[in-house]
Amino acid sequence: MSEEVIKQETISPENWKPSKNPWLISAPLMLAVAMYALDETISNVALPYMAGSFSCSHNESTWVLTFYLIASGIIIPAVDFFCKLFGRKNFFLMSVILFTLSSFLCGVSNSLIMMVFARFLQGIGGGAILPLCQAIMMESFPKEQRPQAMALFGLGVVFAPIIGPALGGWITENWSWPYIYYINIPIGFIVLAMAKEFLEEPPYAKRQKGVKLDAIGFSFLAIWLVCLQIVLDKGNDADWFGSAWVCWLTGISCVAGVIFVISQLTRKNTLVDLSIMKDRNFFFGTFIQVILMGVMMASSAILPSMLQSMMGYTSFLSGISMVPRGAGCLVATIFSAIFITKIGERKMVFLGLLILGAGGLAFGEINLQISLVNIAIPNFLFGLGMVMAMVPLVELSCRTLRNDQLTNASGVQNLLKNVGAAIGTSLVTTLISRLSQVHQYMMVGKLSELNNAFIERVQAYTGTFSGMTDFASAMYSAKGFLYNQLIQQATLWAYIDTFRIFAIACIVISPLVILMKRKNYS
Repeated sequence: MSEEVIKQETISPENWKPSKNPWLISAPLMLAVAMYALDETISNVALPYMAGSFSCSHNESTWVLTFYLIASGIIIPAVDFFCKLFGRKNFFLMSVILFTLSSFLCGVSNSLIMMVFARFLQGIGGGAILPLCQAIMMESFPKEQRPQAMALFGLGVVFAPIIGPALGGWITENWSWPYIYYINIPIGFIVLAMAKEFLEEPPYAKRQKGVKLDAIGFSFLAIWLVCLQIVLDKGNDADWFGSAWVCWLTGISCVAGVIFVISQLTRKNTLVDLSIMKDRNFFFGTFIQVILMGVMMASSAILPSMLQSMMGYTSFLSGISMVPRGAGCLVATIFSAIFITKIGERKMVFLGLLILGAGGLAFGEINLQISLVNIAIPNFLFGLGMVMAMVPLVELSCRTLRNDQLTNASGVQNLLKNVGAAIGTSLVTTLISRLSQVHQYMMVGKLSELNNAFIERVQAYTGTFSGMTDFASAMYSAKGFLYNQLIQQATLWAYIDTFRIFAIACIVISPLVILMKRKNYS
């Protein structure tokens, strides 16, 4: 064994440093992060086109999204195991190759079954990318430069899903939906070439002998996440616990989740090491990030939907409405990189959460007469607050962990963030549905013959419609028109209440930052 190899083997995890510039190492990692994060949302606006191509319903087409999330959710916590089995650099290259090849399969799919299978493979390949990139970037930079590195990482994680709908809408309308997957192919080849050249493997991340799969843990993890994702994705359509199959799948998911956690805590050589949850910074930092991911993905899902269904925006224009959020992310990234060491992480996170709350409250003032400009300011605040809170949290939550714990920690953290995003997206759909019914029930009493304002409106609209039909039909049309307006206003109030709930959630969790330890570079 050479002297250099012996030196590498004996060096401690905390003292290991890559031989290449960490900013060069970041280049393929950030491209991979952007490619993966973009595919989380870029498919959303293309679902109607896919449904037409595959001759399936819209509900059936949503499996394109569901199976991607299921696959990535299963693979994320197993990242540390596969790094030990193959070596971390090899596993990263394998993940990028699988993601790129499956992107090609998505583009050439000619049936829903083939498309779902290709998206499942894409989720397996992409699921490992985010935690691997997070761990590699954190250990490649010295601790005093990690805030700037995480600012760059946070930009990719937050910015790419935001521009996904706009980019997907433009590509779908100007080319065709397969090209939203074909664009991954050249990016994938670039990532592979750069990663092979720049990435290095520390001694503790090399392939290990005698590694065995925790079959029990992996099985119960898969059952837990598959059942949970199906319930969250289809539960609202089935009236939640009013449906027998939802009750059964929820019960199975809860039991499998409990058994998985117990198995990881009581057995040796497990799939994940949950002892890191004892670390105070990691526990509270992860908890806040789970809430933030729920807010980010839920708000990204309902805003384009509101603009299309209530204001007549096209899929491209509704995607464009998210661009100010991306601008806020960019400004926050630059601000964080420059001032985070002066302000401090905890204050930055606290300020970011308050700005997010302000953005939610600003969305609570919208109405049906607003223009795209009126959406821009709250969206900008959302992007600004999200990055200002998320970027320091990633670094701060892992600050007190050793370098050899980072891969496992990144897997656990990203798994919980994915679950938070899935729950947030599902809950927001239910909130819109239920709250619109509540407001409709509260407002429908105003459509009464005892209400003078209602009588005046009916008479006015009847006079307008009577020029086109008889008096009885005109009055019927006038009352129907007013009832449709009531439904529209009730739905708008549901969106307003939901955005206000986002604001309250961000403000309520902000004091948890105080429970995290201050950073110390010495």
